[in-house]
Amino acid sequence: TPAAGRGAGVAGRGSAFPAQLLPGRRAEYEKRLAAIDAKWPAAGRATVADFVDHIDYMVKLMGIDHVGISSDFDGGGGVEGWNSAAESFNVTLELVRRGYTEEQVGKLWSGNLLRVWEEVMKTAEVIKAGAR
Repeated sequence: TPAAGRGAGVAGRGSAFPAQLLPGRRAEYEKRLAAIDAKWPAAGRATVADFVDHIDYMVKLMGIDHVGISSDFDGGGGVEGWNSAAESFNVTLELVRRGYTEEQVGKLWSGNLLRVWEEVMKTAEVIKAGAR
């Protein structure tokens, strides 16, 4: 029935766990979660080194001029060693350890974004001038 199945579509634990499931359905739900956990065990938290591995990959794939680093810390970063803006230096330190130059680090942290932004603003001015 709809009342018995309310919440059954949520696959998770904690506050999202469908506590209102009937005991038989709850047991089936827990069994399915255990099967998912067995097939795809939870990985450990990513580290700064893991994060920089991704930067390395993107730089090799697209070139240093087309990669940027950003963050969004409104509840933790999810990366061991970079949980807040205060730990951003750890990313820079890992980049330097891997041989990135000061110029390259500058491009990754803001230079590439600012360059593209400037190009977009110039293009916008040309478009505006043509529309007048």
